[in-house]
Amino acid sequence: MKKIHVGFLLSYDYIKLKNSIPPVYAEADRIFIAADEHNRTWSGQQFEVDPAFYDWLKEIDIDQKITIYKDDFYVPHLSAIENDNRERHLLSVKMGVGNWLIQVDSDEYFLDFKKFVADLRQHDHLLDDPEKNKVQFACFLINMFKYTDGGLLYVKVPTRGLMATTYPNYRVARNTRQRIIYTDNVLWHESLARTDKEIEFKLRNWGHNDEVNVDAFMDKWRSVNKGNYQSMRGFFYIQPEKWNELDFVEGNTIDEITKNFDGSNLVPSKFYIWKKNFGQWFKFLFK
Repeated sequence: MKKIHVGFLLSYDYIKLKNSIPPVYAEADRIFIAADEHNRTWSGQQFEVDPAFYDWLKEIDIDQKITIYKDDFYVPHLSAIENDNRERHLLSVKMGVGNWLIQVDSDEYFLDFKKFVADLRQHDHLLDDPEKNKVQFACFLINMFKYTDGGLLYVKVPTRGLMATTYPNYRVARNTRQRIIYTDNVLWHESLARTDKEIEFKLRNWGHNDEVNVDAFMDKWRSVNKGNYQSMRGFFYIQPEKWNELDFVEGNTIDEITKNFDGSNLVPSKFYIWKKNFGQWFKFLFK
């Protein structure tokens, strides 16, 4: 037990796993990929997977770490978010309670997974009794908004991403609503840096699909570019002000963008991390 187990969900955007799996492969003890046995989203929509993707998995799995976990993850009478919670729970149970349960979405790319593992290892004692020590670990996501004009528009302020837990009692997606331990680790989140068709499919089929005005959001997404982003505000698809401003970095690939990106000013300070962790410790002290 106490192994580094990383889980991924295979769905309509499975091709992005080619970017999200390699950064974690070396440091993971095992990797689990959950795939609906009938290729359905949480809303019941069908999608197809090119068999060549599974060939790619075999090619990169040089240490035989990857397990494909197929199950029936779509329950018609459940909402999309309920199916989301259910699949994540089943995946973590498969990964094994007592290990570090890390779930990375297909469009999330760790900048330094080795450091995140080292941060988790400082808390290995929590896994001696994971049901008693229900703790989750947060990183920070740099949300990628749109590829345009030879570069990337990204959200200026990073958001919290709950990436790991000791005990998988998920309530809303990866959120267990238990104590959070914040770390200063950072990931790219390719959330909306896709084609317009891919975004529409995502927003109509993800766990919060009933909260989004897809048509209004898509109009705004299509209109923003390198020339006008500084004069526009409010880019989040549920509460626009959550992503209020964008910034721009040059590059046509993840590697080029990362090389050109100076994110030092986006990484939360040590004092901010300490303050958040103290607040969480005190909040859950008597619970």
